[in-house]
Amino acid sequence: MGNTVTCCVSPGASPKLSRARGATERQTAAADVYEVELELAETVPEPRLQHISDREFPDELALESNPSDHPRASTIFLSKSQTDVREKRKSNHFNHVSPGQLTKKYSSCSTIFLDDSTVSQPNLRSTIKCVTLAIYYHIKNRDSERSLNIFDEKLHPLTREGVPDDYYKHDPDHKHIYRFVRTLFSAAQLTAECAIVTLVYLERLLTYAEIDICPSNWKRIVLGAILLASKVWDDQAVWNVDYCQILKDITVEDMNEMERHFLELLQFNINVPASVYAKYYFDLRSLADDNNLSFLLEPLSKDRAQKLEAISRLCEDKYKDLSKAAMRRSFSADNLVGIRRSNAIIS
Repeated sequence: MGNTVTCCVSPGASPKLSRARGATERQTAAADVYEVELELAETVPEPRLQHISDREFPDELALESNPSDHPRASTIFLSKSQTDVREKRKSNHFNHVSPGQLTKKYSSCSTIFLDDSTVSQPNLRSTIKCVTLAIYYHIKNRDSERSLNIFDEKLHPLTREGVPDDYYKHDPDHKHIYRFVRTLFSAAQLTAECAIVTLVYLERLLTYAEIDICPSNWKRIVLGAILLASKVWDDQAVWNVDYCQILKDITVEDMNEMERHFLELLQFNINVPASVYAKYYFDLRSLADDNNLSFLLEPLSKDRAQKLEAISRLCEDKYKDLSKAAMRRSFSADNLVGIRRSNAIIS
């Protein structure tokens, strides 16, 4: 009966206990809010300035769909050509077709065959043949007929005669594409490296814009890629008005509009890394081997061997200081391990 807390009186009824419990609840709520803020700070990254390399490539494009940007992604033209190559080999096997006389030359102990095409100095004629063959496979094995009006030759003809009504039904052959590209390169005096960059821009356009190169647009797409590649690669680029002298019936305004659309579709990404350039060069050589487009081979003469030896000696002198600096990194091993160097012939 004398107890302060009875069954009739609640502990919460005491003003002192109520104030103490309220303070405890407020402290607990504040601690919970602090923990939530800590969790949000850990999960949500702080805003930072985006690096230019992060903006250089579109986020929605996967790695394997960007062969013109990434050296590890396989080129589109080589994958499209493999279907025809496999069918041709299978047909020859089933029909017992003899490969015929071997036209490819092989080096022996007495004779060394070399071609004059390297990754740094490709052969112009052979490179244009390979690039136009890659364009041919793009057109032949296209997925659909997706296109844009700016590249439609019916809406923007390159000649006054225009194109026939059924122009979109007939695929051009390799010789037709080669003559068109060869005429532009000869008149504008473009280099073989420009042809490889042209193919890089062409595949980049097809990937970024999600279009297909087909009979109705291939000339204007190739022309736009050549126009852009010549300005990016060559120091003394050909002006748009100069192409109007080659293609008599096209206007400068049309060339400028096509160039502007081409750049916008590329998202102004005209960078071609050296690794991507080398990948396209060697894939073009693989395409030539698969289609019996062999590079011109000549036996190694005495004069050329001397020139190659001079180039090798020049490179050796150029990097001699670098090799000496690498040898001085460990003086304690200089008398124990001898670094042997042999002359190399660069072809």
